Amino acid sequence: MKLGLQLGYWGAAMPPDAAEMVVAADEVGFDAVFTAESWGSDVFTPLAWWGAATSRVRLGTAVAQLSARAPTAAAMAALTLDHLSGGRAILGLGVSGPQVVEGWYGAPFARPLARTREYVAIVRQVLAREAPVTSAGPHYPLPYTGPGADGLGKPLRPITHPLRADLPIWLGAEGPKNVALAAEIADGWLGLYFTATLADQYNAWLDEGFARPGARRSRADFEVAANASVTVTDDPAAEYDRHRPVIALYAGGMGAAEKNFHADLFRRMGYGEVVDEVGARFREGRRAEAAAAVPDELVAETAIIGNATEVRRRAAEWADRGVTMLMVDARDAAQVRAVASALGTGQAHWTA
Repeated sequence: MKLGLQLGYWGAAMPPDAAEMVVAADEVGFDAVFTAESWGSDVFTPLAWWGAATSRVRLGTAVAQLSARAPTAAAMAALTLDHLSGGRAILGLGVSGPQVVEGWYGAPFARPLARTREYVAIVRQVLAREAPVTSAGPHYPLPYTGPGADGLGKPLRPITHPLRADLPIWLGAEGPKNVALAAEIADGWLGLYFTATLADQYNAWLDEGFARPGARRSRADFEVAANASVTVTDDPAAEYDRHRPVIALYAGGMGAAEKNFHADLFRRMGYGEVVDEVGARFREGRRAEAAAAVPDELVAETAIIGNATEVRRRAAEWADRGVTMLMVDARDAAQVRAVASALGTGQAHWTA
């Protein structure tokens, strides 16, 4: 199992320790560093800025939101980053949710699976650079000939030759159809809240995608990257309060009451009543109370917290369930180094 560093997206300001964490991850043998975006900081700029101080780690988006940019624009950003980093880019893509897509980007959320399939196909055309890029649509028609078109558009191929036609594309997905789609058309799956409890379910969804005609990869050459806050500590209980507000945000604030994919995921884990309580408090503006309603058990299931022996045991458990990369959410460079010390890097299996 490899180690990745998940920096996420920014809050009110740039995270003060991110640059040091990226350098530490590069030095101690992490395989990759990832950034995210929601409706604030973007996903590509921090990778280019902080990644310039590295020489080995791969640089990934987890995730670049489909509605934030046209597929050709995403391909341009990925191939540019790939050139700047000497072939270290990973393009992680995700649909986000209707609250963000329709409220922030002003675009319809409908048909996320079909949009994802079409989007990835266009990105692969750009990266292959075998012919001018075209798409019949209906979501991303190229050239555009619809209402308001001048009729002057023509198929183009990228001026810049991509460094790698097979630049890896990973998909962030939470539901059964999206996870299966990732296994069918992508090179990896970005799992937001992976747990051992849901591992069999996730693996069944992945296997469905691998079994589809024309599937791009098999289990043997597909990457399963699971987000996990990994903290090496002798006082795990003290860490739980730091995680509660984040879970409350995803369960109650990253979507509407009628549709929240993160809340659905927690329900599948068996925390339906918790989701109802957390969501109600969050939507009423009682965020501290929402966080307080997140139980220790939910934190413990979705994060890996404990002394070095416990962290190794939990990491081995996730590896046994098919995870090929732990995407570590760490708060500073010291924790990055502590995780590397506890787990080593690039190992196929850990035991307690």
